[in-house]
Amino acid sequence: MKLWIAALAALALLVAPAAAQSGGKRPHGGDKAEQKKPQVDEKAYKAALERIPEPKEKYDPWGQMRPEPAKPSK
Repeated sequence: MKLWIAALAALALLVAPAAAQSGGKRPHGGDKAEQKKPQVDEKAYKAALERIPEPKEKYDPWGQMRPEPAKPSK
């Protein structure tokens, strides 16, 4: 009896990683959500990009980390 329990435990340890790799998805042909993806309208996308205003100053994410430049003395 102990041998059967040990064999089943070993089998479960071998099967669990293989099941984890599949990601829990069943290979049944795909989801309905994947089939009905909205089509991207290129004109609307480009128009939206043109509506984004240009920044007045260049963004410097490390600007506060740098020391202030030395001011020349007169």
